[in-house]
Amino acid sequence: MADIPAEIGLFPLSGVLLLPRGKLPLNVFEPRYVALVEDALASQRLIGMIQPLWKEEDEEEDNKAPPLYSVGCLGRITSFTERADGTFAVTLSGVARFRVLRETGLHRGYRQARIDVSSFVGDLSEIPSEPFDRDKLFNSLRQYFRQKGLTARWSVIEQMEDDALLVTLPMICPFPPAEKQALLDAGSLTERVRVLQMLLDLSGPEEEGPPS
Repeated sequence: MADIPAEIGLFPLSGVLLLPRGKLPLNVFEPRYVALVEDALASQRLIGMIQPLWKEEDEEEDNKAPPLYSVGCLGRITSFTERADGTFAVTLSGVARFRVLRETGLHRGYRQARIDVSSFVGDLSEIPSEPFDRDKLFNSLRQYFRQKGLTARWSVIEQMEDDALLVTLPMICPFPPAEKQALLDAGSLTERVRVLQMLLDLSGPEEEGPPS
């Protein structure tokens, strides 16, 4: 907790979810976010990943910065490559969720905010989830992937421990931004299981293929 600053640079990105203990690769090329990465590398390597509330196509409406969800996740830069053109490829490792108290303006083009992590101290030593029905979750996941036309290395996914599974699946499934946020907001791994199962089931029964 003592290593987490009271103010953090923000990286608003719609539809992208970082969870505590998760790994998120990012391709950073916008000048303001290149500056954010440079500043993070020069200090504690922490970046605040958070989703904007507006749809992507509305973000520049009236030249106003889009409002943000109140909860994001701190990511620590654990690997990076600086390209010849000054852009970055980085990997963020999720540390803990945070709540935005207030924004404090722009610095080198990127947004900053005062944050509070006290509500999410459990992220630093997360309590394991209660037992859940893995077979039911995998059945729903397979159906969801079929509907979305996605492929997966099922042998790898099925061998994951429960806690790793509950970090990986919410991050890789292409849920809409509001559903991603519901997974981030879940108070515990057990609650995250419930939300994840509900979102997968909301995809509905598998549609029949066209007549042959």
